[in-house]
Amino acid sequence: MPKYDEHIIGNKMLTADTSLRTLNGQIVSIHEDLGAKASRALTDLGSCNRVLVAFSGGIDSTLVTYLAKLALGKEVIAVTANSPSLPSMELEETKKLAAQMDVEHIIIQTDELNDPNYVSNPSNRCYFCKKELGEKLTKLADRLGGYAIVDGTNAEDLQGHRPGAAALSEKGILRPLAQAGMRKEEVRELAKILGLPNSDKSSMPCLSSRVAYGEIITPDRLLRIERSENLIRSITGLKELRVRDHGNIARIEVGKNERKLFFDDELLDTISEGLRGFGFVHVALDLTGYRSGSMNQTSSTMRDRKE
Repeated sequence: MPKYDEHIIGNKMLTADTSLRTLNGQIVSIHEDLGAKASRALTDLGSCNRVLVAFSGGIDSTLVTYLAKLALGKEVIAVTANSPSLPSMELEETKKLAAQMDVEHIIIQTDELNDPNYVSNPSNRCYFCKKELGEKLTKLADRLGGYAIVDGTNAEDLQGHRPGAAALSEKGILRPLAQAGMRKEEVRELAKILGLPNSDKSSMPCLSSRVAYGEIITPDRLLRIERSENLIRSITGLKELRVRDHGNIARIEVGKNERKLFFDDELLDTISEGLRGFGFVHVALDLTGYRSGSMNQTSSTMRDRKE
């Protein structure tokens, strides 16, 4: 297995041990299976002269950015797309993370809300968002010259309903983590070993993912979702939270182990009043708790009823 060190990486040479440098400069050994996958990802990244990383600030894109830094040193640029569907706190987080990893950071503007295909909010909405992102990244890579484009897609991201992944594939964007067969739990494990500060961060898809398919996406709607989630987090400290927008109804999903935090009359009143103030008529707590892709389930149920 290869050993990656700053001097060795700079010369793109590999030795026999599976060791990596952490964010604070320590050398750590990676166990065989995860080490093999990390080595595969590093080798693929190292085969590129330079890379632009589609950097959302999530754990997947953070890990691939850091691995790219290990493999290529300064020949890495993290690129974050800023748009109305990105919570402002997430944008600030990308700036901090890029600085901690000592990686150049570029923020580009995207505006999927100018695309009627996206705004109409079909079940393949993510395709149109990622298509625009892919086009902007490709233009940037062409302008800068000699840059490959990579993202943090992991092996599990290629399963299920993933129209966004298809759009990025059309643009030839590389997926080192997925190509190495790295699953989400392995991404978190490796990120923790390497000392990345967001290794336990919950997934944070765009704000539009909270809107029921078929419901028009507007800036005001995205803003009330963001404000609602910020309010709830500020008074509860929840890690896992989604405010799902069903028109006049806000359906709150929280982590299954965090549901008990809502068993307080005063807290419930505060949240209800706050979200009503943001424009919702009804505020409901989903008793099942948070589950990824619940809007997909809602869409499937409605189709079944119509059929």
